[in-house]
Amino acid sequence: MSKLFSEKGELPSGLSTRASDNRVAGTWRERETSASSQPGYHIRDRELRKIHRAASVGDVAEVEKILRRQKSSLNKRDKRKRTPLHLACASGHHEVVTLLVESRCHLDLYDSENRTALMKAVQCEKEECVDILLEHGADPDLTDSHGNTALHHAVCGHRVSIAAKLLLHHANMEARNKEGLTPLLLAIKENKQPMVEFLVQKGANTHAFDKMKRNALMLAVNYESTNIVRLLEQGTDAFSEDIVGRTAETYALASG
Repeated sequence: MSKLFSEKGELPSGLSTRASDNRVAGTWRERETSASSQPGYHIRDRELRKIHRAASVGDVAEVEKILRRQKSSLNKRDKRKRTPLHLACASGHHEVVTLLVESRCHLDLYDSENRTALMKAVQCEKEECVDILLEHGADPDLTDSHGNTALHHAVCGHRVSIAAKLLLHHANMEARNKEGLTPLLLAIKENKQPMVEFLVQKGANTHAFDKMKRNALMLAVNYESTNIVRLLEQGTDAFSEDIVGRTAETYALASG
């Protein structure tokens, strides 16, 4: 497989351009199912209750005052189904998160995109908030509307330490989203080499494949992730075929 990025040749019939490959298989970045979409929340003041506004700006004293007056505000939702915990986590206000958690708020409620507070903390790379939620029992294996778990969101970021913490709390390393992607396959498609190296070291299945039956090596070649190809080529089946009979070599020829 060392020839993948140096060998030239004619493509099989129907695979004469990279564009045709994308029409058949699709690419992750062209879809709206990406776990790497805009991580934070767009805040409109008029959509927020008082407790949501206080949580979003990290006003611990105001949140505490509201909860003393009206405990039922703890899990109140705004127009986008966000709880105070969602907003505090997305903004990284760990003191507010601690207050809400110790007040026994619900940890695993979904917002309008079926994302939990843990997913938002991971997606926004607010590591202290991730710690608090995991230590208090937030579920790392719940899925959003695209089938992504917190670990899927983590591999699209830059902090391997967050992914490591999720695995320490027994996150499922082989969970598949609606595209059939495990966190490892998603990390490859997003060209996140440190994440790929970390997941491979932790024993992620390099033989897993997506809905198009593309394995890790095919994806690395398709997305021109040269260093990841070198990492995977010794331990992945180079002759495996996808749903239309293409191998890693075919993808290499298509990408030039």
